[in-house]
Amino acid sequence: MAPYPPRRVEYNLHPMKANHAVITPERPDAPDARALITELEAELSRHYPVASRHGYSVQKLIDQGVAFFVTRYDTAPAGCGGIQLFGTEYGELKRMYVRPQFRGLGLGQLMLSRLETYAREHEIGLVRLETGIYQEAAIRMYERSGYVRIPPFPPYFDDPVSRCYERRIG
Repeated sequence: MAPYPPRRVEYNLHPMKANHAVITPERPDAPDARALITELEAELSRHYPVASRHGYSVQKLIDQGVAFFVTRYDTAPAGCGGIQLFGTEYGELKRMYVRPQFRGLGLGQLMLSRLETYAREHEIGLVRLETGIYQEAAIRMYERSGYVRIPPFPPYFDDPVSRCYERRIG
């Protein structure tokens, strides 16, 4: 099981307001994390067939030692994301999600930065991900952040509704 240190990272998104985002490590089976993962899965099920959905279940996130984080905005659970380390070769982003009412605030970018920091802290210099073609805002964010499209990497396969990306961070 991945360690979940009580490290708190706080981001002030609007310096002139009291609004802020806090990213904390959490177990994927914690109530807020579980609710976010369930919402993400429901959203993906509207766009992609089962064979094209590769997201880990809550139990698999735990079993695979995925470092998992929840973003709260003004204390409300707003998003989540995880990273699975594959030795020292690369880290793979898992279960990135921002609730619709919190989109456009930069929370996805904050989570992406937090997950990349986690990879660097573990001496990982390459981050990969798989996403669906209908996640257009996420794809724009990844590409703006320097992620480049790559061929599918295991266990992914050529799929017309799937895209893989990577970024060297070290």
